[in-house]
Amino acid sequence: MKTLVTMLMTLLVLALAMGPTRAQQQRYTVSGYVKDKQNGESLVGISIGKPGTTVGTVTNQYGFYSLTLPAGEHELQFSYMGYAPVKTTVSLHSNKTLDIRLESSSSQLNEVTVNGQKQERAVNTLNTSINRLDIAQMKKMPAFMGEVDVLRSIQTLPGVTTVGEGSSGFNVRGGNSDENLILLDEAPVYNSSHMLGFFSVFNPDAVKSLNLIKGGFPAEYGGRTSSVLDIRMKDGNNQNFNVNGGIGNIFSRLSVEGPLVKDRSSFIVAARRSYIDILMKPFVKGDMKDTKLNFYDLTAKANYKFDKNNTLFLSGYFGRDKFGLGTDVDMNWGNATATLRWNHVFTNRLFMNLTTYYSKYDYSLSFSNGSKKQQDEQLQGYKWTSNIINYGLKPSFTYYLNTNNILHFGVQGIYYTFRPGTGIGTEGEKERVKELTDKHALESAVYIDHEWKPTKKFGIQYGGRLSAYQLLGKGTAYYFNDTTPGIRRTLVGSKEYGANELIKGYYYFEPRLSARYAFNDQNAVKVAYSRTTQFMHQLSNTASPTPLDIWTPSTNNIEPSLSDQYTIGYFYNSPNDSYEFSAEAFYKTTDHQLDYIDNANLQLNQLIEADLLPSQTRAYGLELYAKKDIGKTTGWISYTLSRSERKTPGISLNEWFLNRYDRTHNINLVLTHTFTPRTSLSANWVYASGTPGTYADNRLQFQDWDIPYNSTEKRNNYRLPAFHRLDLSFTLKGKQLKRWKGEWVFSLYNVYARRNAYSIYFKQNEDDPNKREAVRLSIIGSIIPGITYNFKF
Repeated sequence: MKTLVTMLMTLLVLALAMGPTRAQQQRYTVSGYVKDKQNGESLVGISIGKPGTTVGTVTNQYGFYSLTLPAGEHELQFSYMGYAPVKTTVSLHSNKTLDIRLESSSSQLNEVTVNGQKQERAVNTLNTSINRLDIAQMKKMPAFMGEVDVLRSIQTLPGVTTVGEGSSGFNVRGGNSDENLILLDEAPVYNSSHMLGFFSVFNPDAVKSLNLIKGGFPAEYGGRTSSVLDIRMKDGNNQNFNVNGGIGNIFSRLSVEGPLVKDRSSFIVAARRSYIDILMKPFVKGDMKDTKLNFYDLTAKANYKFDKNNTLFLSGYFGRDKFGLGTDVDMNWGNATATLRWNHVFTNRLFMNLTTYYSKYDYSLSFSNGSKKQQDEQLQGYKWTSNIINYGLKPSFTYYLNTNNILHFGVQGIYYTFRPGTGIGTEGEKERVKELTDKHALESAVYIDHEWKPTKKFGIQYGGRLSAYQLLGKGTAYYFNDTTPGIRRTLVGSKEYGANELIKGYYYFEPRLSARYAFNDQNAVKVAYSRTTQFMHQLSNTASPTPLDIWTPSTNNIEPSLSDQYTIGYFYNSPNDSYEFSAEAFYKTTDHQLDYIDNANLQLNQLIEADLLPSQTRAYGLELYAKKDIGKTTGWISYTLSRSERKTPGISLNEWFLNRYDRTHNINLVLTHTFTPRTSLSANWVYASGTPGTYADNRLQFQDWDIPYNSTEKRNNYRLPAFHRLDLSFTLKGKQLKRWKGEWVFSLYNVYARRNAYSIYFKQNEDDPNKREAVRLSIIGSIIPGITYNFKF
């Protein structure tokens, strides 16, 4: 490890030494922002280069670029898929600022001819295992109830799976759902689903783009071991006022955006509210008449450009789900985030983004006998609440040394407060309270990495991240004996700590490396290695995490997860960029994953650490991806062949066993065919191997009882039947008036009414108690039609 650190530091010092030499002294920098001409949105990943040469760069995630060139005149081309390219000549005799606005090809008469302009291609980038989607691509896909959905879009990409319909979260390359870092304008989101997994919390009217990073992580990202889902919100139209909306079966949405000060300041506000509980109210009688099933969310953002070097952004999200059965059961959960961001250009070569954020996730569950009508019966109830709150600060810098050398560096800090749970039981006027102790933690990091492209064919991005984690008081640390693996441990002692007193600290160095070698303009091979750590964990002993699962930090008994991932891939782009193909193989190991003893108690358990077990996991596989971007028929197909396994002392005979979310085969086919400028048809077909489960393979008869049991003592010894489903949607655009634009989206979800098994359980046959029968539980088993009307004016 010391050798690796020394090597990385030596390379970084050499990079910093690559300042202007005598032969390079007459070089100047042109820099600026690239934005959409129609609405002023900053554009990410725009290619800027000299035609006929390999000299070039791309805009960063804030739309900023910097390009250093010899003194003199240069022709530059700015291009991106879906935008008309812009060519301009710049005369460099000093550093220069050049802001560019690109016009969407949808407003051009010669749309077909400009639709294939070059953009930032996977074959040209240094990073591997990154998938990018913009909102235009997401809107082409069939969706549940005709509604565009961010999370369902990424589930069509290679390496991304779920445990089934109606499941919260997603799994990436054999990892658990809590191993995904989900960022909304750089603030973490802890539950990404509405309605128990059927919709995501991200309003598509407010989303600009997303990046899904599955491996070869840049050094700026940390805190999770499986993936990063980086979602960027729209800045808002700084040219004209626009209203967007949609009316559908399940919910309606509305967004308003426009300039506060034209060209300098803009805003966007987007809201959604479901009304399935209102529609079902006439059909629900008796004790169930007060049933609740709804969600709502509000997304907002504003920005102000003080001058060419300073721009301020303020964004926020608030959303909540409510689910209740009559007056007896009530569940609700929700996220709240706020982000304040400052973009500052120190010089033409040095760019800074300073972000501070707040994020909260809270959830509650309550029960009541609902017996207000029965005066002779005593009212009984129970309510449990929990939340996690964090505050973050992230100054990050990009220094453009020259055309072939870019440095990224920064500092990050997050302060956590975990409130594991408070339970309040009532019986008449009596009240009993059980409250778990709050936990506090500080996570911090410093990082640096270097993008270096010494030749046209070879490039490398390397660096490192120093991560620190400190569990802090006020609180109690518990100590347990080391007994037989797989058995609940016994408490042997405890110690009280004062406010902000260090209970336990962990410190790690995380090296990151990505390299690319191009055989020519169309073919390249990439390799990557990354080490990542995760300091917080979600406790769940179900296949699919629920909104009420507990988040807990690493402690003196729970070590952080530590993961190493290796990736190699081949990438191809056709000469006219109409097709692209990639094949990636990965191998990932993770230490100190959390597992559970049999019959672990996870709810309001002050000594929950006694029920947790450390485990190892390994995942490996092959991901194939082919995409067509140009023509009347577009889309992509992805195939993943993978295996995800776990090994836990004392469990499954101490042997490797399948993870609950392992899927050997996973295929996604997404196609869109445009018949006319007003009509198009989209289809999505998915096939996946069934997920593993633990089932009895023998039975014991005792008197009149039939007791099933697992004779092999192995977990996840069987698989559910394979999962597959076909979805279709048809889009009919109305007459596109100057100010009013509308479209109808008709969808069919689960076209051939496949009853995919979410789980299988066993029960005694009603006619013959000596027989047991398997029962398939399906969340969705029929065709679900949907219709949505979208409008814009």
